[in-house]
Amino acid sequence: MRIGTRGSALALAQARSVACLLGPDAEIVTITTPGDRGERVNDKSRWVSELERALLDGRIDVAVHSAKDVPTDPVDGLELVAIPARADARDAICGAASLASLHEGATIGTSSLRRGAQIRAARGDLEVVELRGNVDTRLRKLADHEVDATVLALAGLERLGRDGEAGGVLEELVPAAGQGALAVQARPGALDPTLIARLTDDATMACVTAERALVHALGASCNTPVGAYGQMLSDGRLELRAWVGLPDGSAWLADRVQASPPDAGALVAERMLAAGAAELLSEAEAAREPAA
Repeated sequence: MRIGTRGSALALAQARSVACLLGPDAEIVTITTPGDRGERVNDKSRWVSELERALLDGRIDVAVHSAKDVPTDPVDGLELVAIPARADARDAICGAASLASLHEGATIGTSSLRRGAQIRAARGDLEVVELRGNVDTRLRKLADHEVDATVLALAGLERLGRDGEAGGVLEELVPAAGQGALAVQARPGALDPTLIARLTDDATMACVTAERALVHALGASCNTPVGAYGQMLSDGRLELRAWVGLPDGSAWLADRVQASPPDAGALVAERMLAAGAAELLSEAEAAREPAA
C-alpha cells in the first residue's frame, strides 16, 4: 500500500499515523506540490493537486491530506474514503497566553486569511503581519522577535511534539473546516472496506462532512475568511459553528446551530446567506483581487 504525502515534517507525521493504521506493508511516498515549491497561486488545490494526479496515474494507492487543504469540489475519479479521529482543532497562540494579554499595537504573525480576519475583528488594535513557512520556521521567527506572537493549529504542534510552545488556545476563533483532521483520498474501490473501517472515525467524519458542506454551500474560496467547526453532542445531534467576515475584520457574521449531522451544513449556510454572507464573501473576494 503506497501512501502519498507532502514531504514536510508535519505531513510526514500525519502520513505515518495513517500508515500505522494500515499495517506493516504501508510504504510512504513523498510528492512535491505547487505549494511546497512556493508557487503563490490563489488556488486551494496547490497543496493537493500533485497528490491527486499521482492517484489518478496509479503511482500511489492513497493520499493523506490535511482535511482543511482539500477543496470541497470533488475530483472526477477520486473520493475521500476515510477521515481518522481528529486531533484538537483549535488555534493556538504562541508567544502569549491570549489575545487579551497582548499589548496595544503588538504584532501577531499568521499567513491565514481566516485567522487574520478573526484576530482583527477581536482586537482591531493589533498589527497582523504575514508570517509564512512551516511550523519550525514560524516558531524560529517568533524566537527571533520578528513578531510578538503567532497563531498556529494546535493539532500541528501536537503532531510535531511542540505543543509546549503554545501559550494558550484561542477559543474565540472558529477553526477552518477540517482543521485538526486528516483526509484519506483514493480511487473508488481501491481500498478494501475493512481498511476503510479501520481508518474512519464516524464522529469526525460527520463533523468534517458538515463543515465542508457549509463551506461548499456558501461558495467560499481560498480568498474568503470562513470558519466552520462541528462537534457531536451526546444526544446524537451536531453543533456547528460558523464565521464569515471581511479580511480587515470590519464586518462579520457568526452562527451556531444544533441539528442532525446530515442537515447541519446546509442549515447553517442557509441562515448565513439569509443574513448577508454572500455579500460579505463577494466583498472579501474583491478585496483580495490584485489591482488592474
